[in-house]
Amino acid sequence: SVGELQRVEVLKALSHETRLLILDEPTAVLTPSETDDLFVVVRELAKSGVAVIFISHKLDEVLAIADEVTVIRDGRVIDTVPAAGLTKERIATMMVGREVLLRIEHTPANPGDTVLDVASLTVVDDRGVTALDHVSLSVRAGEIVGIAGVDGNGQTELIYAITGLSRAESGSVLVNGEDVTRLSVKERIERGVGHIPEDRHRHGLVLDFSVAENVVLKNFDKAPYSSRLGVLDAGRMAAHAGELIAQYDIRAGEGPWMKARNMSGGNQQKVIIAREIDLSPAVLVVAQPTRGLDVGAIEYIRKRIVSERDKGRAVLLVSFELDEIMNLCDRIAIISKGEVAGIFNEGEADERTIGFMMAGSRAADDKGAAR
Repeated sequence: SVGELQRVEVLKALSHETRLLILDEPTAVLTPSETDDLFVVVRELAKSGVAVIFISHKLDEVLAIADEVTVIRDGRVIDTVPAAGLTKERIATMMVGREVLLRIEHTPANPGDTVLDVASLTVVDDRGVTALDHVSLSVRAGEIVGIAGVDGNGQTELIYAITGLSRAESGSVLVNGEDVTRLSVKERIERGVGHIPEDRHRHGLVLDFSVAENVVLKNFDKAPYSSRLGVLDAGRMAAHAGELIAQYDIRAGEGPWMKARNMSGGNQQKVIIAREIDLSPAVLVVAQPTRGLDVGAIEYIRKRIVSERDKGRAVLLVSFELDEIMNLCDRIAIISKGEVAGIFNEGEADERTIGFMMAGSRAADDKGAAR
């Protein structure tokens, strides 16, 4: 898994007798306890005379580990300042050029009926290994349910089984009471399953297509974008893309016909979000929505996810960013070794407890594991 590869890379880097150690997002898929262990080693290396460059978008970690902080924006150094006395808010402002909300305010959820119901879902991966073992969870209208776990513990298989990208060995997936377990991806889209994928280049966009083409990927064959003879209406596609560009603040300098490949990661992600929300799905499956983005794009996307919840959308959020899960979710399900280790309501568990459960510890409060 990506997480295992990351840990091997960290170990490999630490195994050499080196004078300069460059760590680029080393904690991206580590649990809080694994991060603490890494920081102990890094501090010891620094004390022994090793120079360490620590690159990260996790501002808490930057302040916890760094002696000096350099902020780069648009390829230029904005400033280099001592970490002592520095705040996350000041770093974020330097990164974006304006004040940024690091935590998104949202009112308590007012959930309605169950929209997504996953029952005893089992998935076997390409190696013949059980990646998901009798997982059950539900998401109601007007709530965000988060999936927290170390990469490689079944999150991807869960997403694929829900959205139709892979086949479930057993169990069921229901959307608004209808069994969609054996339906195709297209049929699930028509039943109201929206998907913001973890890999936007592989599953979210056709990079050599324009914005106008990418925002109609799921409904290009329907009016008003296609005639009964199957001829695309470029004018209507461009007009629709123009509306979404304005609504979602997508920075497309060349307009609707700008290729997705030539856009920044944040704007590529906005194109996907615009397309999925525009289809008004019953349930929105969101995976790693802010991975690799700057704090300004992160703020926008998190606000948008909460906004969809407030409109009554059911949202399933999968993220390796524990602060994102803690900030946005009304309920949190911890997944470990392909099983649900516990489900907590907002505020019932802290990051440390969730981190231990992500790592496979059962020492957390039993009430979470039983819910």
